[in-house]
This record gives sequence, structure tokens and C-alpha cells, in this order.
Amino acid sequence: MQTRQPDSPPGPDYSELLDGPALCVFHGADAPGNEFRLGSRDYDWHAHARGQLFGVDSGSMRVRTEAGAWLLPPQRAGWIPPGQRHQVSVADAAGGWVALVHPEAAVHLPPAPCVLGVGSLLRAMVRRAGDWPDKLSLDAAQSRFAAVLLDEIEAAPQEPLHLPWPRDRRLARLAQALADDPADNRSLDALAVQAGLAPRTAQRLFADETGLGFAQWRQQLRLIHALERLSAGQPVAQVADALGYATPSNFIAMFKRAYGMTPGRYLQGTAGQD
Repeated sequence: MQTRQPDSPPGPDYSELLDGPALCVFHGADAPGNEFRLGSRDYDWHAHARGQLFGVDSGSMRVRTEAGAWLLPPQRAGWIPPGQRHQVSVADAAGGWVALVHPEAAVHLPPAPCVLGVGSLLRAMVRRAGDWPDKLSLDAAQSRFAAVLLDEIEAAPQEPLHLPWPRDRRLARLAQALADDPADNRSLDALAVQAGLAPRTAQRLFADETGLGFAQWRQQLRLIHALERLSAGQPVAQVADALGYATPSNFIAMFKRAYGMTPGRYLQGTAGQD
């Protein structure tokens, strides 16, 4: 996600800074001139020299790379390794934070984009580091603190919020049609014919290009749409209906099978607590 905007005050672009400290942390807000501008906005394809770990306090973020899409609800953190091209869409995010990680420090962090659970210790440490007035010159105590913070990031659990995207154009059209209407309950056979694919070819391509069977992929799509809607404050019954579930209880049962807890508990950040 971009951390410099046209209305930003003069100063270094910390996301490209390679001669600074291992870690620079900023608070985010929906305010002109903020180093980590939030609110509701889209950022086109871009990349940074530093790795980025970012989170929002409310609303949600959707991150896209060539490999697929990730949803970032509150109380989670998105990780983008150095040099990784990505797009970001922010929805109703009033506050949050970003940690910019030097490439040498990022070698111990995940090599691919992912979503991490944020425990109470990691969250408190990020907030404290974001309060440091001088981002470029850390004293000895701050440097030790930053090293422990990097250890906490390395230990954070990855969460299954990735939707792999097929590369085949015909299959990508099929996937996009479902993304546009996740309540579509048609079988893969029916969808494949409409996309100009033989059903068996579509089934094979889904497994080869996404690593998931079609039923798994569609469930992951619906889970991500569900979390996006729930993060925006939509009630469970409305979300269940929008995703094609006959009853809210059917939707809640599917959600619990996937995440081990109800939607409400998940959004409270229980999965990311210490």
C-alpha cells in the first residue's frame, strides 16, 4: 500500500528508504498528509523497496497480487514482502497502522503475501513504535524494542484469508462472474459451459491453477465476501442471504467449520489474541 500521497508534507518516502532503521511504524488515519492514508480509497498497482505490514481498526482492506486476493478484516495484519507488486482497496477504515520493514530484516518474515493474526502484545508494540517521533534515528532501547517487535511479527500465525486466482482467461472469467455474484449456486458444469470450457477441463484447471477444488474455492470466495460485509457492519442474516444461504444458521455453521468460531467472535479478534 502506498504511504506517500500527493498531499503529503515534504519528507522522505519511508517505504523506499534503504539506509534507515530495520523498522519504521506509522499510525494511519483518513486525513490529508497522513503517511498511511486510510478511509475509503483505491491504490493501483505498485511496489515498495521495504516490506509492509499493515492493519486497520475498523472497516476492511482488500489486497491483490498476481497470485490472488487477500481480505484484511480488523484485528488482522496484511504482509507484503519487499518488491511485491500489489493493489489495495480500503473500505471505511478510520484508523490503523503500517510497519515498514527493511529488506534485510524481512528475510525472516513470510516470503509471500499473507494475512497474520494480531495478538494483544503485537498490537500494543506496534502502537508504541508508531508514537516514536523520530523514525530515522532509533536509540539503543528503541532498536532493541524493534528487534523484539520483528520477532513477534515472525511468530504471528498465518490466517486462511487468501483467494487464489486462476490464470486461464476462460477460468478467470468464470471466477469473476462468481465474485460479482457469490450467491450464484450453479454447478461447475453449468458455469464451465457458459465460459466456453468443458466441465472436466474446468475442474482440472481449478485444481492446477488455484490448488483448490471448485467447491473449496467457491467456499473461500464466500467466506471472504462474508468477512468484508460483516466488517462493514451488515447483520449476519443479510450476509447469509447475499451469499445464497437458505438460512443464517447454515451460513454460521459453514463459517464455524472454516474458522472454528462464530462470525461475531472472529471479528472481535479472538483468533488473533495471545
